[in-house]
Amino acid sequence: MSRSVVCAFALLAPLAQIVAPAVSQESPRQSHERLRATVSKEVALDYLLALPDGYSDDGDPWPLILFLHGAGERGSDLEKVKIHGPPKLVEAGRAIPAIVVSPQCPEDSWWTSHLDALVALLDDLEARFNVDPDRIYVTGISMGGYGTWALAALQPERFAAAAPVCGGGSGVATAVQVRDLPVWAFHGEADPVVPVEESQRILDAIERFGGTKAKLTTYPGVGHDSWTQTYEDPKLWEWLFAQRRGGASTAAP
Repeated sequence: MSRSVVCAFALLAPLAQIVAPAVSQESPRQSHERLRATVSKEVALDYLLALPDGYSDDGDPWPLILFLHGAGERGSDLEKVKIHGPPKLVEAGRAIPAIVVSPQCPEDSWWTSHLDALVALLDDLEARFNVDPDRIYVTGISMGGYGTWALAALQPERFAAAAPVCGGGSGVATAVQVRDLPVWAFHGEADPVVPVEESQRILDAIERFGGTKAKLTTYPGVGHDSWTQTYEDPKLWEWLFAQRRGGASTAAP
């Protein structure tokens, strides 16, 4: 089982200032704890933080997974963030051998408008927790899939891998930045909300620019909720944790 915490993050200056108590390491159960930090004078990001079984501030560092939810989970109720993806697995008691952070996008906003806040959040987590800087991963669904592509393009040197689900973005601009980053994208072929062509366009552009580490898996007959198949597939997790920043990358199965 997993232990997690609920958090909030806010950035008042170039440095992040945490306004919640530190996470307790006493419980062996990975669960969600809530924290708050300020990411700008206008925006505060609440987030769920789950620490893996066996976590300690000493010893070997841990991978970190940043999960970006979809548009339906925006707002101020962190319980919504647990509906899909890695935080749903954590809440169900699935042990994920990584630090899992799942921020919540403010109401009527988009992840692509808060990339600097997400960067600041990662900076703060790396400073406060025992994070392996060579095993930081980003994944997200729908709006969070767009955010995953955008954040990976903004800081491709930071991440070991990205796994956008039913997302999209600027094909050429994104492809130029992430062409050397291991990416495994996922999309339902019958998606009526974000057409599968949104993912395919970026993958095609990556290939045109010489990238060899990106792959797209599509699900025949599946609509917008392709994240269900994605995060339940053990091959995704096997591939993800095999990736290291700057190291030899394992191709997606």
